Amino acid sequence: MNPIQKGHVEAGGVRYGYEIHGAGAPLLLLHGGFGTMDMFGPVLGRLAAGRQVIAVDLYGHGRTALTDRPIDPIAMGDDLAVLVRALGFERVDVMGFSFGGMVAFRLAAQHPEVVGKLVLASAPYADTGFYADIREQQKAITRDSADMFMRTALYDGYKAVAPRVEDFPEFVERMGEAIRRPYDWSEDARALKPTTLLVYGDSDMFEPEHIVRFYQLLGGGLRDAGWDGAGMSRHRLAILPGVTHYEMSDAPGLVDVTLAFLAQAEGEKAPA
Repeated sequence: MNPIQKGHVEAGGVRYGYEIHGAGAPLLLLHGGFGTMDMFGPVLGRLAAGRQVIAVDLYGHGRTALTDRPIDPIAMGDDLAVLVRALGFERVDVMGFSFGGMVAFRLAAQHPEVVGKLVLASAPYADTGFYADIREQQKAITRDSADMFMRTALYDGYKAVAPRVEDFPEFVERMGEAIRRPYDWSEDARALKPTTLLVYGDSDMFEPEHIVRFYQLLGGGLRDAGWDGAGMSRHRLAILPGVTHYEMSDAPGLVDVTLAFLAQAEGEKAPA
């Protein structure tokens, strides 16, 4: 799709690359780690059919070059609040996938006034939520592993748009540091203000107990909703069958549940 607007916005000393597609209520779209906004390419058209989609390359990713800052979702949460306002929006719905979901979580926790509805796809609230073998793999993401990444489609996407392709080994190093940094956002999850949809694949990289606990921290899954639904949480949980973590960003089911959730929250008729 051809964007209706694109460019860069400076926030926190970082020049964030962005594109805006479609028309309608604004939806901020945040891709997964090591990717770019193009990660959503197969489903962007459906999202932009009824939404003004603001797609952003996260710090260090793709169109958004590294500075001397570490890669930190907490700092990026502050940056994106600045970006949203700089683009002329007071409030946006937000959908983030994986590492982008972590950044979306931080944006909502730190700047709830900027976020309408929140969709977190395949995102954890604590570093302990990953399967043990995934945590072991994360230890190997260092500068030395850059050569391996350079043989993947992720690097192809990076070099196609990055302003300084030579930064890639340093980018991999800093992403490894970010991924291995311990965090537990349980208290922030309990206090999260935006109405939230959690989406996971039934074959995701997180332990099922972590997924359920996240929903419980939001106030869901704690009791029967009752025959009239009076006990239902305002938050939602969706488990997509036959979907892995690596397929989530372009899974048709992600768009289905996201659009239905956003429409329901606004009192609109959900799409067929």
